[in-house]
Amino acid sequence: MKRELFFAAALAGCFQLSAQNLTLKGIGHNNRYDDGEQMKSEYVGWNSDMGKAIFIVDNGIYDMTWNGTTLTTPAKDPAVVKGEIKGNNEKELWANNFNMMYGNSGACYVNGKLVTVFSRDESSTVDEELFRVCKWDAKTGDLLSSEIRPKSDCLESVGMAYNPKDGKIYGLFYLTGNQLPEEITSDPEYFADQDDDLTDGDAGYAICTIDLATMKVTPITRGLYYYNFITFAINSEGRAFALTSGGSSAVPGEDGKVRDIDNKLTGAQLYEFDLTTGLMKTKAVQKTDDEGETYTDYEPLVGATGYCSQYKRQAACFAKSNPNKMYWVGYYNSGKGINEWGSWSSLSDKEWRTNGKYDTSLYEVDITTGEATRLSNIDNRWIFSALWVDGDDCSDESSVDPFNPSDDKPTEGNFIALQTAESGSIWQHVELGQQYSYYLEPSKGWKIHSVTFNGSELDVEDNVVVTPSISVQYNRLIVTFEKDQTTAVENASTRSMVKILGSTNGIHIANANTGDQVKVYSVDGRLIHSQKLSGPQADISLKSNTLYIIKVADKVVKVKL
Repeated sequence: MKRELFFAAALAGCFQLSAQNLTLKGIGHNNRYDDGEQMKSEYVGWNSDMGKAIFIVDNGIYDMTWNGTTLTTPAKDPAVVKGEIKGNNEKELWANNFNMMYGNSGACYVNGKLVTVFSRDESSTVDEELFRVCKWDAKTGDLLSSEIRPKSDCLESVGMAYNPKDGKIYGLFYLTGNQLPEEITSDPEYFADQDDDLTDGDAGYAICTIDLATMKVTPITRGLYYYNFITFAINSEGRAFALTSGGSSAVPGEDGKVRDIDNKLTGAQLYEFDLTTGLMKTKAVQKTDDEGETYTDYEPLVGATGYCSQYKRQAACFAKSNPNKMYWVGYYNSGKGINEWGSWSSLSDKEWRTNGKYDTSLYEVDITTGEATRLSNIDNRWIFSALWVDGDDCSDESSVDPFNPSDDKPTEGNFIALQTAESGSIWQHVELGQQYSYYLEPSKGWKIHSVTFNGSELDVEDNVVVTPSISVQYNRLIVTFEKDQTTAVENASTRSMVKILGSTNGIHIANANTGDQVKVYSVDGRLIHSQKLSGPQADISLKSNTLYIIKVADKVVKVKL
């Protein structure tokens, strides 16, 4: 896990959209209340049919409208009204699902669809840190799917965005050394300190593509950076930009902007990236050292915003109709507050409603210079993990389906895909809020090895498995069968404890020994993948709708993905 580290008159002629109503939508990330940073919830009641408590939560999709002068208070859209959902199982489940709409590790809007990535922090007691990936309908707020994915998927990003020039989704992802190819980890240009252990340590940010259907992240080398990035966005021309957090030591001038000793804008810095190479764009600048010698240095192609903003999740986006202005929801005064001793600090500020020192704002960033203009403070201090212009996003009306459903996938109703057949998939029609049980009967010579449901392992008792309550439209039950090699004289203590779990993107191996050999065979006996494990856990991407035989240590497992 990565370490956590108004001017209406002046704006009148800035650009065309400033004088028009502009509706921004986003995924509400966290609302900083008087008692700290948390999302509020309201208990609705116990739903005995589904066997779960129902809550109305602040998490959700919000919109706010800028008319060139004022900004409306962010409002939840679609709204959740207690009186309209209570007593209706389907609506209660729909409302309760919003508790999973939390993108602390990134979120993305593409053509009417949303994906949120949530991960536990470093204080989690879970042995292996996990990501929860949820996919949503951006108009209705319906939860389309939810699955658990391992940390090795490397899904933590400062933002993801659709590129209208090639139809791909890009992002700034935080990588670790073992996700990087050897040509990067062995290059002293990137890693001057050869004593650094890059096998499992932090490596930094890199521009990557991501397939939202499989959630597979592919780094675009050779760009690797250690800046404190806070946003990522792509405009209609296919140009990619990211903001870094800025310091808080400078005193704002009369215009509210911060400058350095040379009177140059400082604060959050805007960078542009080349999506082909993953490299940051720079310009050559002639400088003079202390001894009067001139030398060439390289500076960012753009520049500083003039506003400080702390290192916490923020969001930015472009309107399709204007590629030169980026909208950014960031912090005001670096997100600092006045504590009870009168000191300016990052602690929660209980006087924020009156002193305005701990707030968030909507900014407009000129990508030709990097300079930003604060359009308005945001009521109730909302911040977002994804942001888009309603009706004017670069992905709107594109032919891309970010979740890429197969042509033969059913579309009406809710389903479980039973991945146990020799070929194809069995789609079972199910009802939201209900649980389903299955009796598993292995073939002769095989036994049940593991069962996963939407990426989470289920317990099996007497060959019977029971699913959780159905809460999303598309669900996947994957069963792996292990070859039964148990004999009367076999010492059980010598058998490997390795676990092989099926996932939507392949298999996840756990409890293995370093050096164990993994071999994946097709059903006709062809070896299609082989590798030696460098640790106790690993993920292997495999083609779906295919039957595999997998051997790890003394385990031989059959799985249909």
